[in-house]
Amino acid sequence: MDGESRTFGELLRSPSAEIPLALALAALALVLGRLLYGVLFHVPLAPTADEGALAHVWQLLMAGQLMALVFFAVKWLPRVPRQAAGVLAVEAGAVLAAMAPVYFLHL
Repeated sequence: MDGESRTFGELLRSPSAEIPLALALAALALVLGRLLYGVLFHVPLAPTADEGALAHVWQLLMAGQLMALVFFAVKWLPRVPRQAAGVLAVEAGAVLAAMAPVYFLHL
């Protein structure tokens, strides 16, 4: 199937769109898992001298996602701009969802 006949759903299920979305959801799950762990086991979210391994993994997930989004945009925006813009909007929502707890809770 050529790129010009792709629908939004087909484009969203392409590997170049699924990978950044999976990375954003993994980053969100990492943050929510840390929050849930803190609530269940009464571990405070006190700042430490080192950010910790979870923060570094989150940063790597977000950086990898940015590179995957650039690849998606370069590949699909020239071929199917309307559908690619919709997928990028979904991706932007996933990025914001992964970043919001970090920003608002000062993690």
